[in-house]
Amino acid sequence: MQLAHIPIERLNVSVVNMRHAKRAPDISDILPSVRARGVLVPLLVRPNGKPEHFEIVAGRRRYFAARTVADERGEAEPLPCAIMEDGDDADALEASLIENLARLEPDEVSQWETFARLIREGRTVPEIAATFGITELLVKRILALGDLLPKIREAYRREEVDAETVRHLTMASRAQQKEWLALFADPEQHAPHGFQLKQWLFGGQSISTKVALFAIEDYPGLIVSDLFGEESYFANADLFWQKQNEAIAARRDAYLEAGWPEVVVLEPGQYFHSWEHEKTPKKKGGKVFVTVSYRGEVECHEGWLSHREARRVRSKGEAGEGAEMPVRPSRPELTGPMQNYVDLHRHAAVRTVMLDRPGIVLRLMVAHAITGSGLWQVRLEPQRAANDTIAASIAGSKAEAVFAEKRHEVLALLGSPDEDGRVTGGNGDDFAAASVFARLLTLSDDDVMRVLAVVMAETLEAGSAVVEALGNHLNVDMSDWWQPDDAFFDLLRDKKIVNAMLADIAGKHVADGNVSEKVKTQKKIVHDFLFGENGRRKVEAWMPRWMKFPVEGYTDRGGFRTADQWSRVRHLFISE
Repeated sequence: MQLAHIPIERLNVSVVNMRHAKRAPDISDILPSVRARGVLVPLLVRPNGKPEHFEIVAGRRRYFAARTVADERGEAEPLPCAIMEDGDDADALEASLIENLARLEPDEVSQWETFARLIREGRTVPEIAATFGITELLVKRILALGDLLPKIREAYRREEVDAETVRHLTMASRAQQKEWLALFADPEQHAPHGFQLKQWLFGGQSISTKVALFAIEDYPGLIVSDLFGEESYFANADLFWQKQNEAIAARRDAYLEAGWPEVVVLEPGQYFHSWEHEKTPKKKGGKVFVTVSYRGEVECHEGWLSHREARRVRSKGEAGEGAEMPVRPSRPELTGPMQNYVDLHRHAAVRTVMLDRPGIVLRLMVAHAITGSGLWQVRLEPQRAANDTIAASIAGSKAEAVFAEKRHEVLALLGSPDEDGRVTGGNGDDFAAASVFARLLTLSDDDVMRVLAVVMAETLEAGSAVVEALGNHLNVDMSDWWQPDDAFFDLLRDKKIVNAMLADIAGKHVADGNVSEKVKTQKKIVHDFLFGENGRRKVEAWMPRWMKFPVEGYTDRGGFRTADQWSRVRHLFISE
């Protein structure tokens, strides 16, 4: 007989189980115990023919109780199981397990005292597990209680603290345990428990390493684990999302290289509803939809089309020759990296201009506080660049340099020891908030408004309709903050759009005279006019339509998010 912890999703009730029935069993008598302590007596299981999956021979009620607790908490604990071998007698095995478990102390703290004494006497973890008929993981979990502060351990013994809270506290440092214990002991304070404790320990967001698409060894940040190594989490959520998004992009590219006509990556938290789509093979235009949860889980749904697209495929099939033709999505005006480039440069310019208009900033911040946004928790705008070239372009821009200088001045006002850091981005610590508040009380109204302007600028969402509305209201002149650079020309790939730019710069006759030239050639002509090279007259202060306020496009193809965002809010700011 082998003892192991098995994920609950790999278990099912065997038809030979004496209590097998379609109706769920009555678990009211054991549910409180399972909520408080988990499943203690191992389930008897045997392989069901599917790799790493097992069927339950004995322990059906424990299984259903564990499932109920998992549904309540939103996550499932692996269950202790005894894996039967050929010729094993189920009744005898279960009786032996119950007899061994009866030798244990009734509470986990007393068990820890027993196990710790045995360890001091030279017993090993496998030997202790074999003696009491439990898994080695459970022994390690009990021994991990020794790393808790004694007062927390005693509170657990008195059942003043639940098992889930104790488990999360094993991931806390001594300083965090002391801080939590102070809250727990103060009748006027509320100490976080359960899932709230996990949020408290991780600054509001915990992402399990289990959801990573990338290799864990490629993650350069800190990974926090519980003391017995059963769970681990990424300490830096922004760094996780950077690596996870890179892995999602790589998987998207792999699908496209494999011949899928389109891969749709949904926004975090957006669900894929199968009932709104029809299963469609790749050769008939089926798409891949990628869903990303707020906790980082990624799921790929291969071979789906909306009902409308599926009907279009069927109509082509009924017409005859078009049956196998895929539904090709219209090509957007901007590539993904170019859209990213445009978003970040426009964002950098708008948030820098807004620093000198504190009255408008105040109203914008109040609006964020009332309605919320993609960043307001408060979180920083990460300014994620699609590649190193775009990142270098943003970092070297005039707007970023001016913004960094003004942020440095505000950090000095706040007395920040890290004057090259960011103003916003705390983890909700009330002492830190009180310290900043006290500092602000010593500043003049003008200085407080400067601080407020930087906070709003740091939390202004790039690529949003708000950037478009604010940029137009402030009459931002992008020529003050941006000029074409190598990154811009490198990302410029569309021949029709380059020819339209050439017409704006040099006139229609020059554009028509080069309409059949390669994109590279036309880009070189545009470059020569802008910089007065190779005998071309220099054209001053040219601005592509993508960069102007209000924004304009070069085609009617769509797929230009900046223009779409402006069209949504234009009527609110401009009278027809």
